[in-house]
Amino acid sequence: MAELYWTAFKSLVSKEIRRFMRIWVQTIVPPAITMTLYFIIFGNLIGSRIGQMNGFSYMEYIVPGLIMMSVITNSYSNVASSFFSAKFQKNIEELLVAPVPHHIIILGHVMGGVVRGLMVGVLVTCVSMFFVDLHIHHWFIIISIVFLTSIVFSLGGLINAVFATTFDDISIIPTFVLTPLTYLGGVFYSINLLPEFWQGVSKINPIVYMVNAFRYGFLGVSDVGIVTSFSVLFVFIAVMYALAYSLISRGVGLRS
Repeated sequence: MAELYWTAFKSLVSKEIRRFMRIWVQTIVPPAITMTLYFIIFGNLIGSRIGQMNGFSYMEYIVPGLIMMSVITNSYSNVASSFFSAKFQKNIEELLVAPVPHHIIILGHVMGGVVRGLMVGVLVTCVSMFFVDLHIHHWFIIISIVFLTSIVFSLGGLINAVFATTFDDISIIPTFVLTPLTYLGGVFYSINLLPEFWQGVSKINPIVYMVNAFRYGFLGVSDVGIVTSFSVLFVFIAVMYALAYSLISRGVGLRS
């Protein structure tokens, strides 16, 4: 039985990878181009006038945040669009009646989002090397934080797709929630520059912990505790997985 479940999991993951790789010009290349523009505008043009931040050049400081931003966006959008397409085309109903546990369905889609997020992250990292010499302070933290973050937002994309009733619905959360939280998540600045009240408000934003822990892996500096960052990620994964499992088990938004 375990071998059967493993085959189902591999099939789902390979399907997800083939789906976004078939249109790699639309799924993999655009984030790299967008981040290149960020590097040029914020790094070279604006960054040279800002000077240093926390002992590093502005370009060095924002690169980890920009890499993380691309991972977050692509992990989320991949699962949201893929799962909703399956729901819209009624393919998900065939999967639900198949002898495949719900956790395999969740893990298969989530891992597809993780693979796309990590592929884009690697590509953006390679692009960033044309603009700055990357420092590596702690490999384990870099790899674990980016992997856990991509899981969190892949689960978020799946939950969004479950509730969505039209293709427009899967763009509402990224536009009105994800983008503001990302831009206010310390990607372009240190939250220590903010007044004390706004520092406290910023710490409500979970992306602050992900970006800062990832930056710590590269530069060795962070505005928040690394243990706290890992704790936030594990809590979000546990809560969002439980919610996704509950929704799919009850067939919310899936069974007509």
